[in-house]
Order: sequence, then C-alpha cells, then structure tokens
Amino acid sequence: MAAIASEAGISKPILYRHFGDKSGLYQALAERHTRALMDSVRAAFLRPGDIRTRSRAAIDTYLAAIAANRHLYRFLVHRASAEDTATHSAMGTVIRGLGGEIADILLREGLLPDPVRVHIWSHATVGMVQAAGEWWLDHPDVPRETVTDGIVDLLLDGLPEATRR
Repeated sequence: MAAIASEAGISKPILYRHFGDKSGLYQALAERHTRALMDSVRAAFLRPGDIRTRSRAAIDTYLAAIAANRHLYRFLVHRASAEDTATHSAMGTVIRGLGGEIADILLREGLLPDPVRVHIWSHATVGMVQAAGEWWLDHPDVPRETVTDGIVDLLLDGLPEATRR
C-alpha cells in the first residue's frame, strides 16, 4: 500500500481512507477494469452482422484489451484474486454474468433455441476465450488474428474445421 500511495502521489492514510484496506483496493481495481472490459466485449458482440463477424469482433476486443493491459490483467486475475477471495468472487460474478448475457442475446435472436444448450455454449465460450487469451499472453509471437480466428473456427465450426488450418 505504501508503494501504491507513493506512486499515486498521495499519503498512505488517504489511500486507506478511500479503499479501507488492500482488499478494498483490489476490489475497486477489479470492478473498474473487469466491467470496462466486459462492456467493450458486449458492445462488440452486439454490433450488426452475422454470428461469425460478431463473435470475431468480441473475441478480438477481449484479446486486444488484455494485451494492452497485460500486467494489470495478470495482477487482477492471478495475484489479487489469489490473495483476496472477495476480489476473486467479484470478478467471477462479472465473468459469469457475461456468459449469461451472451446466452440471453442468442436466445432473443433465436440463434440457438434450446435455453440449456445456449447457456452451456455461452459460458463455455467465455471460459475458453479467457483460457486461450492467457495462453496467448505467454506466446506473444503468435499473432492476435491467428488466436481470434482459431477460437472462432472452433466455436462455430467445431474441431474438424479448426484442424484444417
């Protein structure tokens, strides 16, 4: 907390007054950045176009955002959530919420008529994109477009199509 206060140019008591403790700071960071990321992914998925175009835009938006804020992303997803269960819970709630929102959109549009299957697909998609994004951060030599296309192919065409590339 002392290092953060110093970097911010404020005193430690001001930091504690605003956030309460380290957990409060972690939660504020997680809420702010996770919500902004999810808002941008949602907006990309809601753009006009077919499901492939929209999925590609949403996945690419996610990958671009985590690459642009690589250290913050890793801090929030790994360190902060490992140290603080409230932060982990808050981030999990937002991420699960995105899966639910995608399911609702697909149901509303009639793209997948079975509500159970659409929820399974949507939540699995969110988890897959997050896991593939973390792998990609460790492999910066792989172009973002390659990762995006690979995920979209797997999502929409299944494993046979993904193995052709």
